[in-house]
Formats: sequence, C-alpha cells, structure tokens
Amino acid sequence: MIIPKIDIHAHIVFQREYPGMGDGRFYPPTIEEIRKMYDAVGVEKGVQLPLVSPEHHHDLLTNRDARLLVEKHPDTVGWWFCNVDPRWLKNTADADLSIVMEYYKSLGAKGIGELTANLYIDDPMMQNLFYHAEKCGLPVLFHIGKAGGDDYGIVDDFGLPRLEETLKRFPNLIFIGHSKKWWSAISGDCTEEIWGTNPKGPVAPGGRVVELLRKYPNMYADLSAASGENAIMRDPEFGYKFLEEFQDKLLFGLDYCKVTDYRHLSKFLDDAVETGKISQTAYNKICRENALKLLEG
Repeated sequence: MIIPKIDIHAHIVFQREYPGMGDGRFYPPTIEEIRKMYDAVGVEKGVQLPLVSPEHHHDLLTNRDARLLVEKHPDTVGWWFCNVDPRWLKNTADADLSIVMEYYKSLGAKGIGELTANLYIDDPMMQNLFYHAEKCGLPVLFHIGKAGGDDYGIVDDFGLPRLEETLKRFPNLIFIGHSKKWWSAISGDCTEEIWGTNPKGPVAPGGRVVELLRKYPNMYADLSAASGENAIMRDPEFGYKFLEEFQDKLLFGLDYCKVTDYRHLSKFLDDAVETGKISQTAYNKICRENALKLLEG
C-alpha cells in the first residue's frame, strides 16, 4: 500500500527576491510551486530547513521565515528546523549556543539544519555547536562539503574519520547525513577521486556509510537529493537490502532547490513495496513514520 510521504529536506521561499546566481543551482521553489511538486510525487508535507551560513549562497533562508511558513501553510510545511551557524554570538568555541537553540525550540523548531558552515567537523566551534545541540535535544542534519572555497558544508577527510570521532563524542545527539560526500561513501570501492560524485554501478561491500549506520545508534541518513536516490537506485538489489537493514534510520527527502528538480526515489520506493522488494513495514518507516518519530516523539 502506497502512503503519503514526508519530505525531511525542504527549502521553500515565500517569494524569490533574487534569481539564482553563480552556478544557478539554488533557485528555491515558492510555497505554491512546492505544493504542485509534492503532489506529483506523493508527498503530504515537508520540513523546512533554513540556510543561515554564507558559504555558496547569495541569499539566506531565515529561521523566522521557516517558522512563518509552518504557521501560514501547515498543510504543506508541517514542521521546521532552526539553523545555527557555529560562529554566531561570539565567533568562539565557548559561545553559549544553547541560548539560540532553546529560543527556537520554544517556538517549535524540531532540529538543526541544514548545517552548511564550511568548517572541519572537529573544529572547536563546530564541536561546541554539537555540544549544545545534544544538550538541547535537537537532531542535526548536515551537508558534507570540501574545504577551501567553491563549496559549502561541514568538512571531513576521505573515509569520514572526524565524523566517526564526533559520533563517539556525542552519543546522545542524532546526526543525519546528507550530500554527495556522504552518499558516495556507501560503496566499499569509493576512492578519493570519485568521493563527492554520484557514482554509478554496483555497490561494493565495506562502504563507510554502511559501517557508520551499523555501528552508531545516533547516525541516521537523509535520502534526499540526487545523491540520496543515486545511492539507493544505482544498484537496486543492494538498495532494497539497505532499505530493509536500516529501515529505522532512513528518512525520505527531496531537497528541491529549483522548480525544475524532480526526484525518482518516491516512485522507486512505491514500486518496491508494491512488488514485494521491500516490506510494508520498512516502506512506512522510511516514507513517514521515522520522520514523525523524530519530529513529534
């Protein structure tokens, strides 16, 4: 049985103030546009993720707008995360970011993200953010990027060693992985040359994504964007097994950044459950129930 999905990864604007600049990738849909896009792929509601860090963006999606989107359009945007840049308040590693997090949590924020500040994951300011997020009980959805310009996202080395140490350091903080540098590491034959792309073909055993999801209860994954659907769909037989094994840790998402975006994962999941490739239980959790558990407890 096909059920309405929840999009864990939405970027929506009331009105576009500027056209897409630079490479033109980021041209977020309006509320009216996203509703049509959701209806086309069987999504009931989304989770608005603000973008507050300057890297790679010419315009910001504010926490205020995220809250107002939910207030004004609850049938389309059901929940919102706040976002916090680790450099806020003092630009130091001892800033009391709990002040900011608790404030937005009191207004209804359900998590933190999409975290895109271009600092190493073990930078003292980034670690301070994780400390306060764990203290405040807010999961963190992050984008992994590269260091040194023309990219955005938290930074790690090939093999994600800094992420693993951070998972150990903050065992009560839920981390939600996203982006090409996360999902390309699903295969054991990922090399540094193709890390951060959308590789095609069979998934080899020993991928770091699989290892981290197996080993750490606080590691979750966001299936959004071309990177998420590619990781699942590039090797369908592996994808079905992956969905079953990690059914309690995977969150359906879209990450529509412009009106022309279209994701195929929704149909892939629908076809998989209808043909018995994945169980109804796994399908329900990934498409909806895991998100509701995270958002509403």
